[in-house]
Amino acid sequence: MKPWLEARAALAPHQPALTLNGITFTFATLAARARMLALRLRALGVREGDLVATLLPNGLPFVELVHAVPLCGAALLPLNVRLTSRELAFQLDDAKPALLVHAGGELAAAARAAANGSVRRVAAEPCDAALLAEIVPANPESANLRDAIDLEDTCAVLYTSGTTGAPKGAELRHASLLWSAIGSALHLGAVPGERWLACLPLFHVGGLSILTRSALTGSEVILHQHFAPDAVTHALAHERVSLVSLVAVMLERLLDVWGERPAPPTLRCVLLGGGPAPRPLIERANALGFPIVTTYGLTEAASQVATLPLHEVGRRTDIVGKPLLGTELRIADESGASLPPNTPGEILVRGPTLMRGYLRRPDETARALRDGWLHTGDVGTLDADGFLRVLDRRADLILSGGENVYPAEVEAILLAHPDVAEAAVVGLADPSFGQRVAAFIVPRGSAAATDAELERFCRARLAGYKIPRTFHRLAELPRNASGKVLRRALGERAELR
Repeated sequence: MKPWLEARAALAPHQPALTLNGITFTFATLAARARMLALRLRALGVREGDLVATLLPNGLPFVELVHAVPLCGAALLPLNVRLTSRELAFQLDDAKPALLVHAGGELAAAARAAANGSVRRVAAEPCDAALLAEIVPANPESANLRDAIDLEDTCAVLYTSGTTGAPKGAELRHASLLWSAIGSALHLGAVPGERWLACLPLFHVGGLSILTRSALTGSEVILHQHFAPDAVTHALAHERVSLVSLVAVMLERLLDVWGERPAPPTLRCVLLGGGPAPRPLIERANALGFPIVTTYGLTEAASQVATLPLHEVGRRTDIVGKPLLGTELRIADESGASLPPNTPGEILVRGPTLMRGYLRRPDETARALRDGWLHTGDVGTLDADGFLRVLDRRADLILSGGENVYPAEVEAILLAHPDVAEAAVVGLADPSFGQRVAAFIVPRGSAAATDAELERFCRARLAGYKIPRTFHRLAELPRNASGKVLRRALGERAELR
């Protein structure tokens, strides 16, 4: 198959592909830059089957590497720029890439400290035109770049967030990302020339998949270096954005800046992922006309798995959606047997988007992939019509006095309180009940609801065993780069008190 960006450049060379910092690159320009960068990667020693690691923020170098690395027959290993040197060193030693490309400043220092002999070569971001001119071979054809990609080859290795243990590198095939893009386009619709605002980190699958979809569908990516509510608000209001991908905490901060204005008429989809979203937040956005499309996805399944159909926008806030084309879902008990509709159990996924496995971890791959089904570790239900509802991660499930408590359910109630801006619920060890429910909240402004007031608010809406026994107030919740709350860190913090 022809490389995706080059195929799109042949179809629509002058169509905008990428805009950042006010500069727009066409598909033809971006494809040419990617091929020149691939020549430099060859000169730096990148060969077929290698891994090219990146420690880069959102920006042009990252985008170009996404499209240049496959031309060398290599795979991309995007590293989280928020990790410590120790955490980076673990992933580099685990993956052993041929090359680590890093940005300057603090990231350069972190990259060189973390490499520590586990990487063959470390280089600054190789996008400077003068540097390219010095190192590109006189006869570019001698570099033997690929004119086609094998869909079964590994395209990227993405480390899971590590919220539930040591990170593992999920090997995604080109076919995984291709089918994910096709399924997303058929589910959400795709019109060449649409503008997709990308403010998620590109080193996570939710951000990376936007670049894949752009090349395949011909949409333009409006790239922000990071999520900044003011900048995103301005883009939505003035830059004809059609689609934007967010997680719940981003949506809440965006709405706080947006105010009570109606949603912009050009915006047709706010893809909301990153875990169960509080119903009050979705209702707040829908009331302003924001088209909230909830989605459930995983790194191991190349992003989206189930997404709300567009005709259900504004009507259903209790579900995530239906599986994308080619993806199958079922809910299973601990033995793997399918459960009846509306019965909570583990979410299992099957389809062409699934990872090849975890890099050099056959035992963990075998536990996750059984008989073609990915065992997600997430808890949810399927109703009779095939709509998925995600309750929580199995690892986050609280077992209190023999009863199951889903943190997301309790958090949704707390977030409905006017004095609560953010909330996270964890289970703490309890000698009598096994676990007790503990809530961590970020107050809204100077509001200060007492523990007794919060308890009464919950008691009117939740069964007794679900009510938090303790309330802890924080200035902010600890989160990873994709916006997910680090529950384990909260539990450790509470136990130290």
